[in-house]
Amino acid sequence: MYDSIVIGAGIAGSVIARQLAQKGGRSVLVVEKRDHIGGNCYDAPDRYGILVHLYGPHIFHTNMEDVFAYLSRFTEWNLYENGHQVVADVNGRRIPIPFNLNTLHMVYEERLAEELEKKLVAAYGEGSRVPIMKLRENPDPQIRDIADFVYENIFLHYTMKQWGQTPEEISPEVTGRVPVLISYDNRYFQDKYQGVPLQGFTPMFERMLAHEKIHVLTGTDAGELLRFGEKEIFYRDEKFSGEVIFTGALDELYGCCYGRLPYRSLRFDFSHLDADDFQDGRSVVNYTVSEEFTRITEFKYLTGQENADGTTIVREYPFAYAGKDGEIPYYAIQNKENEALYERYRLRAAQIPNLYLLGRLAEYKYYNIDAMTKKALDLAETLIKEN
Repeated sequence: MYDSIVIGAGIAGSVIARQLAQKGGRSVLVVEKRDHIGGNCYDAPDRYGILVHLYGPHIFHTNMEDVFAYLSRFTEWNLYENGHQVVADVNGRRIPIPFNLNTLHMVYEERLAEELEKKLVAAYGEGSRVPIMKLRENPDPQIRDIADFVYENIFLHYTMKQWGQTPEEISPEVTGRVPVLISYDNRYFQDKYQGVPLQGFTPMFERMLAHEKIHVLTGTDAGELLRFGEKEIFYRDEKFSGEVIFTGALDELYGCCYGRLPYRSLRFDFSHLDADDFQDGRSVVNYTVSEEFTRITEFKYLTGQENADGTTIVREYPFAYAGKDGEIPYYAIQNKENEALYERYRLRAAQIPNLYLLGRLAEYKYYNIDAMTKKALDLAETLIKEN
């Protein structure tokens, strides 16, 4: 019998398993349904030897010194010297996003751009981040003109492709992730540390889970080993009193008995090209007004493989998650109705005192890698102190 059981070997499950084992001295079983560890961060060389992210591009970025120090125990980094930079393809013209003062001067005639820059700085302050929906409420017609350009050319069609909804229908948490920057900063993120593990995410996870007190089972459905009663958990038909940390989809734990929680999923179309370059040295190009896909990632520039022969790209196509075989829930569609449905599942899970929910799926919310690492570290600390 183990002291703790962790369901899921993504960032949430792997971090908490390591902490419970190393700092808490617990014997930990990690159960992973997929045939690999690493969750959606999983990466591996393709048949051409180029390291690719199988579930879409993942970039680590953070201002949290403690999180950066913790993950650095398990990996060296390929940190982006000039930060992660993304451009939008707007009808064949590529402009920096988020929309910033550099973009402003590309879109507008110089004299008008200078006038608009002064207005933006006066209204919001230099260096500020303004959500697009807030910018559209400005009483100045020229500022609203900027907002309308961003809304129509960068935000609206991309959002509808990504979420299957109009921006007015989705959560402010989501719309707030696409700001206008009142600065000349072309970085997609403004965090101090930005990059990817030098040898890949998967080796980082392998080192994290390589501990004598951790036993990992991949390709195993937790339902084969555990049964969740109303107020207790059974492991191989025996009552289990240790912690069970669940990082999977909470509605699916209960057979979607109250209804399925809505998510957006993604289809990835990979292509290898016998060419040195596909996107003029850019790792990510978003297609905000055209195409059925949302973006193209060119991995040799994302992971520092510029000298690789040929190049591998992936196109991303969003669609509504239906729980079918092969589909993966990626993004929770957060609104009052869906959050109320999630709350029914959460309250049911709360009846089990030794069950803890951790992660994007278990908590039905979006986390970046750094925030998820921090949440896992904090929960581990709490559990260790309590026992």
